[in-house]
Amino acid sequence: MNDRKQATIRLQSLHEGENTVQELPAEVISKGKALYVRYIEPKMGPHQGETRAMLKLTEDELKLIRHGEVESEQTFRLGQRLPGFYRSPFTSFNLSTHTQRLELAVEGMSGRAAWVYDLYVLDEFSGHFSISLTIQEAHES
Repeated sequence: MNDRKQATIRLQSLHEGENTVQELPAEVISKGKALYVRYIEPKMGPHQGETRAMLKLTEDELKLIRHGEVESEQTFRLGQRLPGFYRSPFTSFNLSTHTQRLELAVEGMSGRAAWVYDLYVLDEFSGHFSISLTIQEAHES
């Protein structure tokens, strides 16, 4: 049985001293031992189309898949360097993530995830990122 709920997510990203916080509406789907969080990313520029993002949280892994204007996939598993990719109308490249920290705490349709990783683009170090995600199930009034 699939459970589907509306939720609010709070994404906080720290990269090179720049802290970005986004609060977005999302749909949370519980399927087996995985929790899926689907949301639409805010448009960043005047010509950017829509990008739909989905986070898949399991016991020991987090996967980010994006479709639309941007197509990308990144996987985070503690202590491992895993391949991914990024494609947009302007550029395309292979990337990989090396995850130093991964904390997943999910209870029902709410939860929290935090991960710290190094991003490599074409095998070159591109940056160190610290991300936290809070999922808050929407309560019907």
